[in-house]
Amino acid sequence: MDDQPFAVERDTLREPRWPALIALVVVPLLYFALPKHLRVVAEWIPLGITLLLVAPLLLTHMRGDHRTAAGIGFLISGLHTLFLMGAVVLMVANITAKNQTALDFLQAAGVLFPTNILVFALWYWRVDAGGPHQREIAGAHVKGEFLFPQMTMDETLRKQTGMEDWAPGFVDYLFLAFNTSTALSPADTGALTRMAKVLMMIQATISLTIIVLLAARAVNMLS
Repeated sequence: MDDQPFAVERDTLREPRWPALIALVVVPLLYFALPKHLRVVAEWIPLGITLLLVAPLLLTHMRGDHRTAAGIGFLISGLHTLFLMGAVVLMVANITAKNQTALDFLQAAGVLFPTNILVFALWYWRVDAGGPHQREIAGAHVKGEFLFPQMTMDETLRKQTGMEDWAPGFVDYLFLAFNTSTALSPADTGALTRMAKVLMMIQATISLTIIVLLAARAVNMLS
């Protein structure tokens, strides 16, 4: 008899997956806007692979096979990261090419910068505290790879502010990724584990490369 109310409460705390799913599809769509010389593969390949893997991802999630769903999700994020880093490598290799215009550099920066944010927001969302499913099981978020401000509140303050059942959603990780790309360091959220620190260093390095090599060169060409 006591299990039923608990099950209902757990359902109310389920984390919506649709924001992460949208980001998952937007990343390969951004690949279409990349200048051709920065594409490591044809523009339709990242989208095709993503859509091909999204179907079993959704199916396994609906069946409750969360381990397989997480594995597929990590595979998609890994492929997106490879495509992103491949574009950054090609960007560095072509930085001195004379046949490129300032518009080409600005276009590349305008695509790679948001791609970097979305790719690592998905990584943070997947690795923190074992992923969304494990966070749902845990209920209130009190430990994980990242230290959110809500986690530093004592129990009384969490209750007073209505945060006793708080758990991060995809927007929280998107905000974390945005801050890492723009400030090149954590803003209000700290990294607690080595994995989190490595991911944030990689993201900040990619962001710094985009800002310094692309945006700066484009401005110099315009001037």
